[in-house]
Amino acid sequence: MPEPPRIRLIVLFGGQSAEHDVSCVTAAHVLRAIDTDRFDVVPVGITREGEWVVANDARTALEAGASAIPDRLEPKGESTDFRPALVGTAAGLAPLDPNEELVVLPLLHGPRGEDGTVQGLLELLDLPYVGPGVLGSALTMDKAKTKEVLDRAGIPQARWVTLREHLLTDDTAQEVIDELGLPVFVKPANMGSSVGVSKANTLDEVRAGIETALRYDDWLVIEENVEGREIEIALLGDLELRCSVPGEIRPGAEFYDYEDKYLDGSAELLIPAPLSDHERAELERLAIAAGNALRVEGMARADFFLANDGRWICNELNTIPGFTPISMYPQMWQATGLAYTDLITELIDLARARHARRSAKRDTGR
Repeated sequence: MPEPPRIRLIVLFGGQSAEHDVSCVTAAHVLRAIDTDRFDVVPVGITREGEWVVANDARTALEAGASAIPDRLEPKGESTDFRPALVGTAAGLAPLDPNEELVVLPLLHGPRGEDGTVQGLLELLDLPYVGPGVLGSALTMDKAKTKEVLDRAGIPQARWVTLREHLLTDDTAQEVIDELGLPVFVKPANMGSSVGVSKANTLDEVRAGIETALRYDDWLVIEENVEGREIEIALLGDLELRCSVPGEIRPGAEFYDYEDKYLDGSAELLIPAPLSDHERAELERLAIAAGNALRVEGMARADFFLANDGRWICNELNTIPGFTPISMYPQMWQATGLAYTDLITELIDLARARHARRSAKRDTGR
């Protein structure tokens, strides 16, 4: 059996969103786990100011041994134009040989990374990359558009309203309460990791939540509160999506916020989630239907509520989910029988297969 091709893997991390630190933590753990017998890894960082740099310190640490990689990576090293960095010729890196492929693994959370912008750049460069394409990334990043698409596809959701900053009035908060009741969740439409999200129990808290969310986006989504259990399930695949075992989150805070996810770790994670066969089958059906409606490819984490009345309520899908070993997405696949390193390898192979398939269609049309 022929040896698999050697792959130059560009790991993109950092970025200009409020989730910069989360991305760096994710990259540190992924770099530790990558199969270096098969992949030549080149970490490329994007600073908060938008500068692309070859992260020499991270690459040197990786070569010295996985344990040498710090918990938090800051993009350091020689400043370079992004395209040479991507094709692996900057900072003394050897050029690709004829038997070597190039693949990009974006680990950029939030706007300017998870929202289709970087994916569009990689499409223009004609490079295979992990995760959904431009449309799927853009749709799932924008909570308002996600809800519109899922509503059209018949996926059950909490009631919500979409607001835009320049249309807000002094009466907006009260109008939201009149429509949705209390409590509500106030969210920036384009952000992840619960950044800018508030649970509001009073009129004043709704107003304060709107002000907080407006720090991150001029589009807002406000949702009714759903009483129930928080259940997540991981999606993986290309032409056909498949599901991991589900997991349940029992937050340590009032809801599963940024601190709970990344700082104090007080949330209780149950994997697999205690569900009946019927509940799990319905969750899988809805998760795959939601992923198909939103053009998910490669990977996504689908977040649901199992309401106290027995209804499944789709909250959102995340196309570059938390990817540390203690994050839900890799943990759910681990419980399904797919180890962390093998999960990364499969995602890279899925990216290569998609790129080859689409390249063949482009070549046919010439």
